[in-house]
Amino acid sequence: MKDIFIIGSKGIPAQYGGYETFVDNLVTKQVSKNIKYHVACMTFDKNPRNYNYSNADCHEIHVPNIGGAKAIFYDLKALDWALDEIQKNNLRDGIVYILACRIGPFIHNYISKFHKYGFQIWVNPDGHEWLRAKWSKPVRNYWKISERGMVKNSDLLICDSKNIEKYIHDSYKKYNPKTTFIAYGADVTTSILTSADFKVRKWYKDNNIKFKNYFLIVGRFVPENNYETMIREFMASNVKKDLVIITNIEHNKFYEELKAKTHFDTDPRIKFVGTVYNKELLKFIRENAFGYLHGHSVGGTNPSLLEALADTKLNLLYNVGFNKEVGEEAALYWNKTPGFLRDLLEKVDKLTSIQIDNLGKKAKQRIIDGYSWKKIVNDYENAFIGNN
Repeated sequence: MKDIFIIGSKGIPAQYGGYETFVDNLVTKQVSKNIKYHVACMTFDKNPRNYNYSNADCHEIHVPNIGGAKAIFYDLKALDWALDEIQKNNLRDGIVYILACRIGPFIHNYISKFHKYGFQIWVNPDGHEWLRAKWSKPVRNYWKISERGMVKNSDLLICDSKNIEKYIHDSYKKYNPKTTFIAYGADVTTSILTSADFKVRKWYKDNNIKFKNYFLIVGRFVPENNYETMIREFMASNVKKDLVIITNIEHNKFYEELKAKTHFDTDPRIKFVGTVYNKELLKFIRENAFGYLHGHSVGGTNPSLLEALADTKLNLLYNVGFNKEVGEEAALYWNKTPGFLRDLLEKVDKLTSIQIDNLGKKAKQRIIDGYSWKKIVNDYENAFIGNN
């Protein structure tokens, strides 16, 4: 039996973001009988629980709600828990899999302690967190230092993007890092909702949106996702369809700044509709979009891009390596040159249904071949039990 400790997700069942969805799929779609998952989960409750979820041992780690630093505190407490479990139960030759590079300055203190029991430290380096505009310069410097520490000290880095894997080798060549590529996943299914469902009718009516008559954006409202370019170019186009933006803009300084610069509030086609937490409704909205706009520029493999390719036929992606390696020939690409995206929007607005259907078939096949959860779980299990 191979014991796998997973550190760094907020918890399962998944109610949050990408790492949580990944861990949820990893344990619920488990095939191998030779793997035992132990999952650390974050909680603010002062009475943390231990519980079983789909045969995974889940342990809540209590952390104080102290802002961004709580994630570092959580990772370290979770490592202490994992080490204690290994010692207490006399476990041997397993893996501690750490999601993200938050604890680089501290990780070297743990390496020999885990190696003593034959446990390896594996790390998922995520994307370029140190490039995100939301962080202050000192925080970005910490992220970069932390990334270096995780790369230097880990036994294996599992990169969910080939571009991230290349970046790791190019940037940290002196450490001779050992890496492998295993992508993130997506479900290739159809929404269980129909146009007759109340929640569907209400959402479209409340937002004054018509089926197949809108371009869609889904993602965090942050500068590195290129909202300014997408909104400016859409406003400059003669497209009659709406631009529907699903994002959280509460207390968002960037939103106010962008409104002042572009005056998007004067264009009735631009519709900020808040967030959609119902997964089936979001899938239905994606399926019934005319096209999807993806502006993410800070790598690796972005979950919202995989979901768009699985659900939306026409996908227009920002031309950066992280996106191109996922979309390949199944999508169209744009850059930030003024007028480029405007022209592309006007061009695709005239595509025939056959042309759009062909792109949709390629997009769905791209997910089936490279990014289905079945494939991703199989790749991870093979790596965990040493079949690679």
